[in-house]
Amino acid sequence: MDSIRRFLAHAVRLEAESARRFDELSDHMRSCGNDEVADVFAKFADFSRLHLKDAMARAGFRYITDLPAGGYDWPDGESPETAAWWGVDALMDTDAALDLALQSERQGLDFYRGVAAASNDPRVVAMAEEFAEEEAGHVAQLEAMVDEDKSTQRSAYLGNKS
Repeated sequence: MDSIRRFLAHAVRLEAESARRFDELSDHMRSCGNDEVADVFAKFADFSRLHLKDAMARAGFRYITDLPAGGYDWPDGESPETAAWWGVDALMDTDAALDLALQSERQGLDFYRGVAAASNDPRVVAMAEEFAEEEAGHVAQLEAMVDEDKSTQRSAYLGNKS
C-alpha cells in the first residue's frame, strides 16, 4: 500500500467495522442478560471509535460515507479487526469474550505491521507503525486482562478446594 490516503481509508474502514461488530456483540450479550461480557465488548467498541476518529481526522474524511465503497485489500477478504460471531451465545463467559477481543486486536496489529513492512512510502510506513503501536497496546492490555482473569479463577478454584 503506497498511498497515505489509501492507507487511511483502510484504517477508517477497519476501525468502523471493528466498532460496529463490538457494538453488535455487546448488544447481543446484553439482550441475553450477560452484562459482564457486554461491558467487555462495549469497551472495545469505544477503543475502535477513538481510533476511527483519529484516522478520519488525519485523512480529512468528514463522514464515513466519504470512503470508497470497495477496493479494500484485506488479508482474508474482510476487515481484520472484525470480531467473529462464531461461539457467541448467551452462555459466553468473560474468558471467551476476552479471547475474541484479543484475536480481533491481534489481527488488526498484524494488518498494520504487514502494511508497514510492505509499503514503499515512508509516510505510510511511519503511520502504519504508529497504528500498530496503538494496537500493540490494546493487545498487551487484553493479555493482562486474560492473565488476571485466569489468575482470579485459579485462586477461586484453589480456595474452594481447601
